[in-house]
Amino acid sequence: MLFVTKKKRTFADYIVDLLHTMKLEEILKLIEGTVVTNMDTAALDFERAFTSDLMSDVLTIRNTDGLLIITGLANLQTIRTVEMAGINLVILTRGKKATPDMIELAEENDIAIIETKMSSFRASAMLYNASMQPLF
Repeated sequence: MLFVTKKKRTFADYIVDLLHTMKLEEILKLIEGTVVTNMDTAALDFERAFTSDLMSDVLTIRNTDGLLIITGLANLQTIRTVEMAGINLVILTRGKKATPDMIELAEENDIAIIETKMSSFRASAMLYNASMQPLF
């Protein structure tokens, strides 16, 4: 029988994580996206991504540091959910557009929104191939 144990993280593991952070500008280029919120995004760094249209799944995430969400769900529930979870980047896929109410709520909570025509699958693959780490 094979037992899998979770490896303790070393200092080197944390250094590797730092090397894999991605700036918003790089993400925009990779997914051919557009930022629709009006806020300073230069300081935002991301190291992990999670793709889901189920906001209940997003609420189960314990550590959201450096996490971005990729979704095709373009409504106020998405912004409210990521605000509760402490996530500050939402990528809307499949050409979905953020509503004015979504943009206003996101800006009030320092959440950036990116729109892309790519599918959720393709946007996830593009970021993964550029060393973005998956949540799981």
